[in-house]
Amino acid sequence: MNVKVEKKENSKVEIEFTMDKKEFNGELDKAFAKNAKKFKVQGFRAGKVPRSVVENVYGDGVLYEYVIEDTVDDAYRTAVIENNLEVVSRPELDIKQIGKDKDFIYVVTVYVKPEATVKDYKGIEVKKVSTRVLKKDVDEELEKIREKNARIVSVEDRELKDGDISVIDFEGFVDGVAFDGGKAEKFELTIGSNQFIPGFETQMVGMKIGEERDVNVKFPEEYHAENLAGKDATFKVKLHEIKEKILPKLDDEFAKDVSEFDTLEEYKKELNKKVKEDKERRASVEKENETIDKFVEKVEVEIPEAMIDEEVDKMVEEMNANLSYQGLNIEQYVQYMGITLDDYKKEMRGQAEKRIKLNLGLEYVAKEEKIEATEEEIDEKIKELMAQYGNGDSDDSILKNENARNYMRQQIAQEKTMKVITQNVVEK
Repeated sequence: MNVKVEKKENSKVEIEFTMDKKEFNGELDKAFAKNAKKFKVQGFRAGKVPRSVVENVYGDGVLYEYVIEDTVDDAYRTAVIENNLEVVSRPELDIKQIGKDKDFIYVVTVYVKPEATVKDYKGIEVKKVSTRVLKKDVDEELEKIREKNARIVSVEDRELKDGDISVIDFEGFVDGVAFDGGKAEKFELTIGSNQFIPGFETQMVGMKIGEERDVNVKFPEEYHAENLAGKDATFKVKLHEIKEKILPKLDDEFAKDVSEFDTLEEYKKELNKKVKEDKERRASVEKENETIDKFVEKVEVEIPEAMIDEEVDKMVEEMNANLSYQGLNIEQYVQYMGITLDDYKKEMRGQAEKRIKLNLGLEYVAKEEKIEATEEEIDEKIKELMAQYGNGDSDDSILKNENARNYMRQQIAQEKTMKVITQNVVEK
């Protein structure tokens, strides 16, 4: 077998294979011997039909598919390994010549991983995020905790006001006709929550228990239900019940009830510490996200479309796996979103391209900085995952699995590389 590798533009590679006619005829002989029992011809026992009869009945090319099936894939894989090709797309086969007493010539086209370059990856400028804790930050945290510990009581001696929880029946009409999804009974709506269309809740203020009222609103121009977007609507509303949220008093007793502290001041100090940690954590995430965005902008690489296609398919598989934990699949998800799977894939292309550029950029920096994962680091990381998923130390096959080790090697190197880039960020 003669193999010729030719690199084209944009990471495209064509691998031409030539099997001389003598070898090809030998493969035809093997294919016939291997599959003889599959050919049925009247007057002959199974497996005893002469090859000349088989080719006369089934056609000269009847054995070609068997030869292709038995030889092409192995030859392709061998060529990829021997030429150190990092293939990032599905191979495409093009038969150039095939036939008895002819050389068997075919071309496999693939795309290989492109090489990226990154200039000035040290000293990336990002916005400095303040982690200073203000009094209002602690007060807001206290209010959230008060809300969680509020008592809900029914009131009957007054009108509905902002902040109340109303229990209502409602039905919506456009041009006097009721529309789907516009009706509910004993629905709980907090006034001022802006859960409903703008103007709906404010028009309910002042209602009394048992009162019925028409609420006139206009649907937003950009509304998820296109048949209602921008339309004037009337909702017939009946108020059944008013519930009031009674917030606990902010004092030492409150602190004792919701924490391990005896005084409100002690509890506020603990909340100050918690808010500080939360701000620092968010600031770290924002810093990393902005660093990644700025870093990706510096990555110079021409990415073949086939590579983006592969990455999109990988992301769809990841999404499908995540959805499975919720008892869903990707088909149900896109249907719920009101789009097709093709639409979803199109939306994912930008994110896929960003992921590819990030990975290729990190590989470039890792080479420049001579960053690698040690065998000890790989062992430690795999053991951590084994313990996390309940494998413990009982099975060392994962430690020896080359695919698992290569994957972990790449992950650790990327983490170490990202750390180098982040450590050299300039916050302004």
